[in-house]
Amino acid sequence: MADLPRNPTREVRIGSIAIGGGHAIAVQSMTATHTQNVDATVAQVNALVAAGADVVRIAVDSRKDAEALAEIARQTDANLSVDLQENYRLAEHVAPHVAKLRYNPGHLYHHERDKPWEEKVRYLAGVAKEHDCAIRVGVNCGSVDPAKSAAHDASDPVAPMLESARDHCGYLDSIGFTRYCVSLKDSNPRQVIDVNRRFAEARPDVPLHLGVTEAGMPPDGVIKTRIAFEQLISRGIGDTIRVSLTVPNDRKGEEIAAGRQILADIAAGRVRSVVDFGLETLNIISCPSCSRVENEAFIELAAQVKEMTAYAKEHAITIAVMGCRVNGPGETDDADLGLWCGPNHVNLKKGPQELGAYSYAEILPRLKDELDAVIAEKSAES
Repeated sequence: MADLPRNPTREVRIGSIAIGGGHAIAVQSMTATHTQNVDATVAQVNALVAAGADVVRIAVDSRKDAEALAEIARQTDANLSVDLQENYRLAEHVAPHVAKLRYNPGHLYHHERDKPWEEKVRYLAGVAKEHDCAIRVGVNCGSVDPAKSAAHDASDPVAPMLESARDHCGYLDSIGFTRYCVSLKDSNPRQVIDVNRRFAEARPDVPLHLGVTEAGMPPDGVIKTRIAFEQLISRGIGDTIRVSLTVPNDRKGEEIAAGRQILADIAAGRVRSVVDFGLETLNIISCPSCSRVENEAFIELAAQVKEMTAYAKEHAITIAVMGCRVNGPGETDDADLGLWCGPNHVNLKKGPQELGAYSYAEILPRLKDELDAVIAEKSAES
């Protein structure tokens, strides 16, 4: 990537690699196995490393997950990143075993709600420093702090994400912790481009982790991600990437292969350079499979939704299929129709409105009814 312009970001070390500071753009992925299944998770970590992953992220939602992570770390030499969810206090239990802690500013308010977010971030930075960890400040479109969202006009959907990232960077700087990077992710590649360009303009020193969240199944998910990466990396923005795809466990290496191919194509000038992804057609977004998925039927369901809705391909309708309760409820709000999957039922939504929970066998006919209704509504409006 030496032939491409690069923002003058500072160097951040993550285990045996470094990002920023002119280093090669790193490629990451995330395990999709259940973290407490140590053997399966170790096997997937090692498979991802064999596929070319520089960093592998693992989700930790409980003390049992943290205990499993300690054993996983003993069985691999990979550069591990841990994905902290609502319970930020798990950081002290996992930091001794990983190279990077990832926290979501929008999730900090879930735990110890009366405590200021600054106090929680100071704790996280202290744990990271004590255990020689980097930090990723991971801002997601569907889980922005409600106070940030309420303070901005809906006509600028990325403004709350941008403010959140800048506030957290400013605070980390103020307490002397600078070994961090930032990610600003959305399922819409145009918004990923917008928010990352605006952040990079304001903070060109901060390394950026790029990704289109819930990009979906290949090839669509790769295309969406490629569009965002081409527009950002070709402008010097981006120090590490992840291609988030909805694929079965044994195909997670495709995320690494897709990322490496996109980087190679950009470096060689083989780019489409298409900024406008807003074609007036059906858009299905689905999250990447990860260890938070509570029923692996989610993967098959995402494919079934794509097949069943093909008849509506000429309609500008967005359908979101999410695999867990952590991000699912919030990250389906902006879709015309949303599904988020639990262990035994799929929750159906129309925008932010809950329509009910249905079994995996019932959900497709119910979704079709709602899709037909949305098509009729939009046709009547036009």
